[in-house]
Amino acid sequence: MVDNSKVISGVDRAHGSSVVQKLAFFCLHVLSLVLCVWLVFGGGIETVGHWFGRSWSVVDHGRVQVMLGVIALYVVRHSITLFYLLRRRITWSEALSLGGFMIPLEIGFTLLAAGVAADEPAPFGVLDVAALSLVLIGSYLNTGSEVQRKHWKARSENKGKCYTGGRFKHSMHINYFGDSVAFTGWAILTATWWTFLLPLLMTAMFIFMHIPGLDLYLAERYGEPFKEYAARTKKFMPFVY
Repeated sequence: MVDNSKVISGVDRAHGSSVVQKLAFFCLHVLSLVLCVWLVFGGGIETVGHWFGRSWSVVDHGRVQVMLGVIALYVVRHSITLFYLLRRRITWSEALSLGGFMIPLEIGFTLLAAGVAADEPAPFGVLDVAALSLVLIGSYLNTGSEVQRKHWKARSENKGKCYTGGRFKHSMHINYFGDSVAFTGWAILTATWWTFLLPLLMTAMFIFMHIPGLDLYLAERYGEPFKEYAARTKKFMPFVY
């Protein structure tokens, strides 16, 4: 049973293994990647187009292969988070809802990158190189900062202390900011402007939903050291906010 006193902004912050739920979450994400690969290399795009009465095909082979690489990177990052970094419990509702959300999201991005909404391939240019840079930088800021914190927390002298070093000295929630940066890169790689709604929505949820609840939890857990850290550190974007 979930300890409701540890549920913050819809996320269970209590520590626990929840191996089965994590495996289910992981399997849903792998399924998403498999479906995306099938769409591109297994004739799936033509099949899906037929279901909707459309004549779809892979128009932009280079762009969609880059997108598949980006999705594969995210699956690897997600696996590291689930099975190495994450100490808190994963509930069934979180595993199934977020796992189910990733499938249409990644399939949608794959279809757009393949050019199903375009007549010809979008030239792969400087903006796309910048997008890949955003994906890599954002991935490092998220997963890299979490690995740094994990190693620091593993030392006995740091047990029960609030981590304020590494990338977290520039932003209290640099991991969240990293995901916003990475998904901005994803959006650019689709060559479709309205996909920017995703990183905008993600950033809004971080700032207005997840961060306030998490800050309350951390203030209660670490007390004065966290309050001092919060007073001197930007909350989300380094040097800005």
